[in-house]
Amino acid sequence: MQDPRRRSGRTRVVRARADASSGLVLRRWKTEDAWAVMTAFADPLMRGQSIEPVESVQAAEQWIVARDDQWAADSAYSFAVVDGAGLVLGQVSVGSVDRRHAVGWVSYWTTATARGRGVASRACCAVARWAFDEADLFRLELGHRVNNPASCGVARAAGFAVEGRQRQKLEYDGVRFDVELHARLATDTEPASS
Repeated sequence: MQDPRRRSGRTRVVRARADASSGLVLRRWKTEDAWAVMTAFADPLMRGQSIEPVESVQAAEQWIVARDDQWAADSAYSFAVVDGAGLVLGQVSVGSVDRRHAVGWVSYWTTATARGRGVASRACCAVARWAFDEADLFRLELGHRVNNPASCGVARAAGFAVEGRQRQKLEYDGVRFDVELHARLATDTEPASS
């Protein structure tokens, strides 16, 4: 029997909003965002967050085109997180979409100036609601290095429950890191911050 949440043939929504009080908008990336993308990836904390280096406007444009290609393939949905004035504050995405099981993987990053302001957790709340309501997903997963308590705080604030640990999953500069796994279901209660 087909899951009643599935709506075959539905046109995908390309824009989602965080709660009205947050002032954040999630929208698809635009070519005009290339400078903001390049600047974000120049931050030392962003090192390793992209498979290919994003060290020029041209590389940033290619990064944006790749996000658009994923939308077209219905395999991942990446949003620019912007404030009311249109300033790019970060990225939130639902990737590794498995339509058979209605599962996706959430990832996020914020610009240096946006960190510590709740931008990532509000964006994750908004993208989760979008994924459940518009992309017909039931389960969202995410993971973070265990030495990144800020990312853990984002996951928890966005309603993602801890489910376990993957030992030494990631390697950065020759050092292996454990990853803590989190998940949120469409049937979970909305977090208080959303």
